[in-house]
Amino acid sequence: MTAPNATSKAAIGAAPEGARDEQSAARAVQQMFAEVAPRYDLLNHVLSCNVDRIWWWRAARAFSRILQRNEIRVLDLCCGTGDMTLALRKRAGKAENEIVGADFVHAMLVRAKPKTLGKGIALVEADALQLPLPDGGFDLVTSAFGFRNLANYDAGLREIHRVLRPGGEIGILDFSEPTGVLGQLYRIYFRHVLPLIGGLISGQRDAYTYLPSSVERFPTPEEMKKKMQAVGFSEISWAPYTFGIAGLFRGKKS
Repeated sequence: MTAPNATSKAAIGAAPEGARDEQSAARAVQQMFAEVAPRYDLLNHVLSCNVDRIWWWRAARAFSRILQRNEIRVLDLCCGTGDMTLALRKRAGKAENEIVGADFVHAMLVRAKPKTLGKGIALVEADALQLPLPDGGFDLVTSAFGFRNLANYDAGLREIHRVLRPGGEIGILDFSEPTGVLGQLYRIYFRHVLPLIGGLISGQRDAYTYLPSSVERFPTPEEMKKKMQAVGFSEISWAPYTFGIAGLFRGKKS
């Protein structure tokens, strides 16, 4: 379990520097990710030492029972360039189901398109807080390292709950803050080394300064589980990945 985080207790959602309200926060996030899109995949792999690939694979594997059924519908929110979406597709194997990737950053979807072409994945440009999708249409909704960037976490959970069918499942994979000596070393890397490398490669240091601050602001696992319960999810759990650097939240729509 991560150390208590004073800022997360009052956090409504992501708050990039200069954001005054939810609307300006969403616009700032959208612009930030549009600017880093050309080097996004490279930086993900470099900055995580390729561990991000293992995280996507583990998260997808956690939902094998659902993914390998025929005629189910899966939504991957904040899909970025489609890596988690592709992991879900691969885990589904030969099952005949529908997998949709959604993101509100057009530049990310432009890069996701050639990666997902011909793999039975549909891409939708959409805001995770206002999805143009009907109620109860999906058996599984996931989000990998994107939910943390929503301008309102509670609203995001409510929207996921809305589009899930009764009994459908949620999976949110995101960063956390490990504790102990590892946590101290991690914070040094995350707050000082990562922004420097990210800025040099992408030319957008602000985006990689925002990353550690967004993790600090994000609810702790216990807080996040309470938020999930409050909107109607049950059987809620959090599984730490790589000593708690990341973790998978799971729940079921009652």
